[in-house]
Amino acid sequence: MKLMIASDIHGSALYCEQMLDAFAREKAGRLLLLGDILYHGPRNDLPEGYAPKEVIGMLNPLRDKLLCIRGNCDTEVDQMVLKFPIMAEYCFLELPVSADSGSRMLTVMASHGHTVNPKTSPPMKGTDILLNGHTHIPACEQMRDGEGCEYHYLNPGSVSIPKEGSKHSYMIYESGTFIWKSLEGEEYMTWKTDSRF
Repeated sequence: MKLMIASDIHGSALYCEQMLDAFAREKAGRLLLLGDILYHGPRNDLPEGYAPKEVIGMLNPLRDKLLCIRGNCDTEVDQMVLKFPIMAEYCFLELPVSADSGSRMLTVMASHGHTVNPKTSPPMKGTDILLNGHTHIPACEQMRDGEGCEYHYLNPGSVSIPKEGSKHSYMIYESGTFIWKSLEGEEYMTWKTDSRF
């Protein structure tokens, strides 16, 4: 299974279109959005191409391919115009480490990152990866929760408002490997889970 992971569109039709072009190019089965879909939020400048109504029109036709969780800028009003669920605070995913039918599965906890993140030290026993957006900064770090359980913290960065000199980006997961890419498709970071599992 090939999964594309993106976060923090913040209402930019320009970058949403580039993200969807990348989704088509990648031929991923699903697109997981880690929140902050339509609104730019009071702490961010307007992203280039800010047009939330256009973003709605781009995403709704793909509702059967989208998995979403709520960001701190997503509200019930946003849910009223989007035809796919966005209000879950977090989700758990089981991802195969390889294409083999008997492959070990990775357990991933995905949340936006404003409440569940490495600084809040969520209990990670039995969970291999904490996947967040929110910071707009790509990340791949080995962490330890308050009970000593090791896990990896991953962040795809931001589609529309990257920070700390990072690229407008997304991630791909396939057969035990996470790949960070710019919206143009340039790979700039890779993590193979078999290095730990």
